[in-house]
Amino acid sequence: MNHELQEELNIFKEMVRRFIEQEIAPYYEQWEEDKIIPKSVWHKMGEAGLLCCDIPEEYGGFGVTVDFNFLVIEEIAKAGFFSLSCNVLVHSDIAAHYILNMGNEQQKKKYLAQMVSGHCIGAICMTEPCAGSDLQAMKTTATKNDDGWTLNGSKTFISNGQNASVYIVAAKTNLDVAGSKGMSLFLVDGDKQGFARGQNLHKMGQHASDTSELFFEDVSLSENDLLGELDQGFAALMNELPRERLGCAVVGVAHAEGALELALEYIKERQAFGAPLAAIQDIRQKIADMATTTELHRIMIEHYKTLLNDKLLTPVQASMAKYSATEMECEVIDMALQMFGGYGYMKEYPISRFYVDARVQRIYGGTSEIMKEIIGKSYIGRL
Repeated sequence: MNHELQEELNIFKEMVRRFIEQEIAPYYEQWEEDKIIPKSVWHKMGEAGLLCCDIPEEYGGFGVTVDFNFLVIEEIAKAGFFSLSCNVLVHSDIAAHYILNMGNEQQKKKYLAQMVSGHCIGAICMTEPCAGSDLQAMKTTATKNDDGWTLNGSKTFISNGQNASVYIVAAKTNLDVAGSKGMSLFLVDGDKQGFARGQNLHKMGQHASDTSELFFEDVSLSENDLLGELDQGFAALMNELPRERLGCAVVGVAHAEGALELALEYIKERQAFGAPLAAIQDIRQKIADMATTTELHRIMIEHYKTLLNDKLLTPVQASMAKYSATEMECEVIDMALQMFGGYGYMKEYPISRFYVDARVQRIYGGTSEIMKEIIGKSYIGRL
């Protein structure tokens, strides 16, 4: 990274931290209780230039590198406000880039500037009650008619499900071929007749993140609601997954770094047997393990960010990052919580929220098991 870019990122980081201190930290506990982040927060983030930073200027963004996008979600994750970091990841780094990379000019102009401002929140809708990683089992269909398409089906575990204004929905458009070959993507506005948001799901962690069931009953879509090419939705998903999976790795590393900082503060203050916990050799060795593994993963994701900027990041590398970083995240946070003893299990200590928020990182965006399959098959295929 060149010196000028690093200086810009340092200035931007200070602005992000001030925003977190003033606009997030004082209110986050209430958002956790309410199980949703107010839309006004999205508006404030948009006004502060913290959403969709790398969207080109012609569509309302700043046209900067992905480093600025990732810096926002990293700082929020590191501070322990993980629900918001993951919702912003879905909005800024997933949904917005589907539209940027696959949308026609009319679609880009309709949505992107509003997404930059935070007045249009985006969601991506693939998972169904009986179809997670198995796209062949997808039941949602879009049937051709004279005016466009009729969408029917349901989705679940959808981040930004309650707050979103535009939903990118995967649906089968050709039932005569395998699901991976007959799937398309559609842009569905939240006010469409026949579309309904189900319950805001009750989760183990990430309580402030609105995660929802969605239902589509004879939703009428026009030809211009098709995102990308007909029956090429699976290929589009594969093209966008490396960025999504690297994003999960990025927030995972930052989350682990935040937990390490909490642990360091605690062991220096907490007394046991007449001395700080930091004086115990086993504690120091665990800190060494945590610091080493977070540092190694920091080096990896910084390298992979450069590859993503240069459009060189491969699906296998993204899978490695996602698998390794999220497993590391959970291990480091677990060790950090252990250092707090019984207090780590109490909700008033932030480390407990780190713990429950992190667990799903090994599941969404492709489970650790799926990531290992991708990596293993790739290497075996080289023999």
